[in-house]
Amino acid sequence: MGATTTADFRNGMVIRYNGELYTVVEFHHVSPGNWRAFVRVRLKNVKNGRILEQRFRAGEEIEDVRVEHQNWQFLYIDGEDYIFMNTETFDQQPVPKEMLGDAVPFLKEQDIVELLVDGENIIAVELPNFLELKVESAEPGVRGDTANNVTKPATLETGAVINVPLFVNPGDRVRVDTRTGQYVERVK
Repeated sequence: MGATTTADFRNGMVIRYNGELYTVVEFHHVSPGNWRAFVRVRLKNVKNGRILEQRFRAGEEIEDVRVEHQNWQFLYIDGEDYIFMNTETFDQQPVPKEMLGDAVPFLKEQDIVELLVDGENIIAVELPNFLELKVESAEPGVRGDTANNVTKPATLETGAVINVPLFVNPGDRVRVDTRTGQYVERVK
C-alpha cells in the first residue's frame, strides 16, 4: 500500500477510499476554464460491486492498494465456507459464501476462479463471466409451441434452476452468464 496522487490513476487500479476498497473503472481529468482542475472517477466497490461516482482535486493524494490476481480452484463446501486451492502453491483457503456473490449457484467443483489477494488476505472473488453446465432435468418441449421466445425451467448439475429455450433437453450442455444467471447458448 502506498500513497499516490490522482495523476497515477489507471483503469483497474485498486484504491482505498473511506475505508473501503474500490477498483477504478474509468476516470477523466477535467479543467473547467479558470476553475481548479479535478478528476472525475467511477469507482466499483470490490466487496459489493456498487458503482460510485466521485470527484478528486487534481494532484490529491490517494491510497493505492497493491493486489494480486491469482487463479484458485474450487474444491468443496465446508459448512458456510467454500474451500479453494491455489493452482500454483496448492495452499487451501476457506472463503465465506457472502464473498462469492450471486453467481454461487453456478459454481461447481474443479472450477477455476480469480481471487484478488492483498498479501495473505482474500479481498474479492471473480467468477468467470460464462460457465458451461450440464442440464440435469428439464420438461420436454411441446411441439408447435414456438410462437415467440418460449422458455422452460431447467435444473443444472449444480442444482441451479434457469429458464432455457424449448429445444434444450436433459444431458445438453449450456453456457450460463454468471452475472445475470441467464441462459446464453447450447454448447455442442
